[in-house]
Amino acid sequence: MIKLIMSDMDGTLLDENGNLPQGFDETMAELKARGVIFAPASGRQYNSLLGSFPAYKDDFIFISENGTMVKQRGEEIFSCAMPRQRALQVAREGMAYTKGYVVASGKKVSYVLKEHMVKEFTDELGIYFSHTEKLNSFDEVVDDEFIKVSFFDPQGKASQSLYPFLKRYDGPLQVVLASAYWVDVINFGINKGLAVQNIQKRLHIAPNECAAFGDYMNDAEMMSSVYYSYAMANAHPKLKELARFRAKSNVEHGVLQAIQELIDQGLCG
Repeated sequence: MIKLIMSDMDGTLLDENGNLPQGFDETMAELKARGVIFAPASGRQYNSLLGSFPAYKDDFIFISENGTMVKQRGEEIFSCAMPRQRALQVAREGMAYTKGYVVASGKKVSYVLKEHMVKEFTDELGIYFSHTEKLNSFDEVVDDEFIKVSFFDPQGKASQSLYPFLKRYDGPLQVVLASAYWVDVINFGINKGLAVQNIQKRLHIAPNECAAFGDYMNDAEMMSSVYYSYAMANAHPKLKELARFRAKSNVEHGVLQAIQELIDQGLCG
């Protein structure tokens, strides 16, 4: 029986306009009645995720920043901070080479540079990071730990403009193509899958008691950490190869439809 369900946000749970699908609250009520925990799993900041689900702050487990920060009822249950000097190096060198926009995510808030506060960046920033602090230099951060450094390409060509250069940090760190627009740099070996495994261990839930939904390659390890792994119809082709099951696209509210099918089949609870 399924006891834990994870879902990516953008391109997965959210529709084409970035909204929760109709019927979401009703489905969550059904899951809660059956004792099933729901966990949004995203590259988004924790506070941004929390802001999307204010009514569920005590019900959901929040897997944020691509697995580098996990909280339940406001309590940190898992995190993985980057070495400070390495994070600053990546931000400094990456920014100089790519001329891309940079977000250095801390455990408390996320940090951006004042010089980058232009509309094409701030519009995108507001989607994923609700709590930010504007600085002249990332060196000004002294009382926080960095958990992720993210680069944004407003042209949606991150795989060509950002990823090839940032791949040089693979090894001591991990470089993740999070979408067509974003590339994330985090600690080596950290991902949504490891976050899920920590939750499973903490709650004594087995992989075959879990379901997960995703659309991009930063969801790959999460797919491998559960039995009921669903790739969206709009998912990256390689993710479809990894997943055991298919869900309809996010535009068709595929996550809710698949969850309802699992409920109807008596597999939740």
